Amino acid sequence: MDERTRRTDDEAAPDLRRTVPLPVIESSTGRKGRIVVGLIVLIGVVVGAYLIFRSLHTGQPATGARSQQAAPQSVGVATIGQGDIRVVVNALGTVTPIATVTVQTQIDGQLMEIGFTEGQTVKKGDFLAQIDPRPYQLQQAQYEGQLAHDQGLLAQAQVDLVRYQKLAEQNSIARQQYEDQVYIVQQYQGTVKLDQAQIDQQKLNVIYCRIVSPVTGRVGLRLVDPGNYVQTSNSTGIAVVTQLQPITAIFPIPEDDLPDIVPQLNAGVTFLVSAYDRANVKLLASGRVIALDSQIDTTTGTVKVRAQFDNADYALFPNQFVNAQLLVKTLNDVVTVPTAAIQRGAPGAYVYVVNADNTVSVRPIKLGPTDGPMAAVTSGLSAGERVVVDGTDRLRDGARVTIPAAAGQAATAPATEPPPTTTQPASPAPTTGAAAPDAQSHRRDHSQNGRNSGGQ
Repeated sequence: MDERTRRTDDEAAPDLRRTVPLPVIESSTGRKGRIVVGLIVLIGVVVGAYLIFRSLHTGQPATGARSQQAAPQSVGVATIGQGDIRVVVNALGTVTPIATVTVQTQIDGQLMEIGFTEGQTVKKGDFLAQIDPRPYQLQQAQYEGQLAHDQGLLAQAQVDLVRYQKLAEQNSIARQQYEDQVYIVQQYQGTVKLDQAQIDQQKLNVIYCRIVSPVTGRVGLRLVDPGNYVQTSNSTGIAVVTQLQPITAIFPIPEDDLPDIVPQLNAGVTFLVSAYDRANVKLLASGRVIALDSQIDTTTGTVKVRAQFDNADYALFPNQFVNAQLLVKTLNDVVTVPTAAIQRGAPGAYVYVVNADNTVSVRPIKLGPTDGPMAAVTSGLSAGERVVVDGTDRLRDGARVTIPAAAGQAATAPATEPPPTTTQPASPAPTTGAAAPDAQSHRRDHSQNGRNSGGQ
């Protein structure tokens, strides 16, 4: 088609065009902005209404929580004093009998009788077992007959010797014949001694047929029944007798404690040892040190100590594990502090000391030995000062504290009466002479003061 013939409708009929109005296009950005502004205004209205409602109903300014956090904290205190501190070395020991004897036969023979009951306590020399003695009695009779025969030969030789001696003095016989008779008498004398020794050996065997306890102690389980043929080569034995009174315990101590122990041991000082059960709660027996090992174990750096106990009530049993406490020395009239008051941190060991204005300050201290709930203080504290023993978890240097005055009364009050409540004063006054309450009173007074301060 020719390009000139291609005409649009607008050119052919310009009057026939319909006029259509353009659509109005609204911007989406403006709509979103109005929505955001509206939400912000709505949130601001809600927050303002909440603040107004809270201020009207609580009647407290927004700084009330801050002032409540700054309120003095209720704590338990203890007064530093002087006392005795024991220096104790703790170690795990093993109960070891002084004597443990395996009763074995010293001759061969048939076991005829058992003279003990399993678990029985026997004394030294008590009858335990009987072996058939008849074979040894017969051998004894045989050697006695041999002895009588040899004694006759000896007597005859001695008579001949006397006769030969007289003849030799008269030169009636050769000198050699006389000397030979002298030697014959000596031979018969030796034979008689041998026969007598054999008889004594059989008497001893007859004695060995009756077996008695070599020590005083407790007999264990029976290892051989009557009727068996026992021999000296048997390794099991007939029974085991263990001495229980007295009994000992062996435990290791660090080599660093030897400079404090050896001089006193050489001077004859008696070291006391207490044996506790596995839980280290019940005292089983009390004894004393009787021996110190001659060398240090290089693998552990310890030396073994043997302590002896009377064990009158049989509380200690052989091979039993016990917690041994060796009392090295006692420090008298030293400054002591409860272990509950000791804190540890960057400055080392420290305590919170209660000042006269009821504020606390951090006081670094140097500790000595610890004895149960108390520890010795070498420097940093003096007698009469007060330290915090309960409620130290939220304290800081310079914090104000309050000490419940009725803490001691609450601990001794009857169980039916409620504990007295303490009111938080506006400006707490210094409290003097406050005794250290026990842990239960601390928790009860601390919770009571927490409720009182929360209700203000």
